[in-house]
Amino acid sequence: MAHVLGQNQYGKAENRIVRVYRDSTRHEIKDLNVSVSLQGEFEDVHLTGSNANCLPTDTTKNTVYAFAKEYGIESAEAFGILLARHFVDNTERGVVHSARIRIEEYSWDRIKTPDSSARFIGSEEVGHSFVRTGQETRTSEIVYDGTSVQVVSGLKDLVVMNSTNSEFWGYIKDKYTTLQEAYDRILATQVTARWKYGYSGQEGEAQPNWNRSYQHVKRHMLEAFAETYSYSLQQTLHAMGTRVLNNRAEVDEVRLELPNKHHFLVDLSPFGLENDNEVYYAADRMYGLIEGTVHREGVVPVIPVA
Repeated sequence: MAHVLGQNQYGKAENRIVRVYRDSTRHEIKDLNVSVSLQGEFEDVHLTGSNANCLPTDTTKNTVYAFAKEYGIESAEAFGILLARHFVDNTERGVVHSARIRIEEYSWDRIKTPDSSARFIGSEEVGHSFVRTGQETRTSEIVYDGTSVQVVSGLKDLVVMNSTNSEFWGYIKDKYTTLQEAYDRILATQVTARWKYGYSGQEGEAQPNWNRSYQHVKRHMLEAFAETYSYSLQQTLHAMGTRVLNNRAEVDEVRLELPNKHHFLVDLSPFGLENDNEVYYAADRMYGLIEGTVHREGVVPVIPVA
């Protein structure tokens, strides 16, 4: 029986890179985790062992670091587009047909030092001390196939909670149902969100302001979470995606993965105490996982299901 080589790709994963800008006494930092994956004419590499069409993964790693110096990192998306175009358009003999760049970005805030505790005069102006922020990790995925660019940005590990304005009742009940209906509950989740831009990288097409867009998309999702009186986490998911599409014209599709971080009331009656929605047990697993995509009418969704 004949065997066929199916889909294949290769690259260098998780290239950790920190780019420090020292143009003034107030330094800037970009902290990225960059993964490169290439597809193309690599059959011989697998079938015969010939590496004639193989760009070493070490070269892709070196390119990431060299580009950080040569072009800088204005945003993860713009940096990823530069890399993807380079691997497809400039690799010898055109053997790379498609490049996918996945990036995680980690944020840092400046450490403020008051005059009274400064170790040296003017240290609060130098701006070279940072603390890693822990709200979320910014993500981006750029794919370039030699013709068009696809940009999917996102975030993960953004933990949010509403301490009230959430209910869950009226659901299907059968002989295995033990969950009690809730008319005032904690709603908490750890948001993973991805959104696809309408930008396609055609000649003359201006890139969105990636950093500003990211901040606004995040803000609209958080505002929708806070302002939605929720009867289910599914309803909240739809409200978050809809809010983004209503306010950010550059975004065509939003996909959200929302694990329900359950908070269960603790039974305090054995101790003669009444628990009036005050003391909860926070369970980390098992958990309900709510997933869904919201997209503009006429748009074919492309963000894959996890």
